[in-house]
Amino acid sequence: MIRLVDVGFVYPDAETAVFEGVSGELPGGGGVLQLSGANGAGKTTLLKVVLGLLAPSSGRVEGVAGRPLAAVFQEDRLIEPLSAIANVRLTSRRPATNAEICAELTAIGLDADAWDRPVSALSGGQRRRVCLVRALRADAEVIALDEPFTGIDADALPEVMAYVRDRIAGLDVILITHDPAQASFFGGEIIQLG
Repeated sequence: MIRLVDVGFVYPDAETAVFEGVSGELPGGGGVLQLSGANGAGKTTLLKVVLGLLAPSSGRVEGVAGRPLAAVFQEDRLIEPLSAIANVRLTSRRPATNAEICAELTAIGLDADAWDRPVSALSGGQRRRVCLVRALRADAEVIALDEPFTGIDADALPEVMAYVRDRIAGLDVILITHDPAQASFFGGEIIQLG
């Protein structure tokens, strides 16, 4: 179970809190906890607090410390000179063959001509697919997805969302999205900020 208890955060030298008194929980055994709110409400900051990248100024986060984590942040955070295959291999939960990785890249809609190219040469949507496969093949119990479908074309979005939904089954997922259709598709508990 992931539990947020009266969590607040203030950046050093700031006069006001980004957020305060945030509480909510995600029962164990897999599910989605959505962080919702307007731009600037602190969703990404709260995600970083939950992941332990920032310490809360008040309150506490339970059920995350010591568990394997993986994330797709708003920025791609790929290793630019490496290929799609090599980027996925970096976080793969077990030694993976090229065939296994390529099967995942195919399942998310990345064409074979992109697999061996440096990710710096890929389009935004192609890069995002690599980020998603990399996070979902990691040895993680908690998956953080911060605007995970940015850059995915509208016609490809249903396939990519279905790929993610199928692979997060049984995992604890924290999702940030501004899109009501995406929020509805993944469901779960919602924490509203701002």
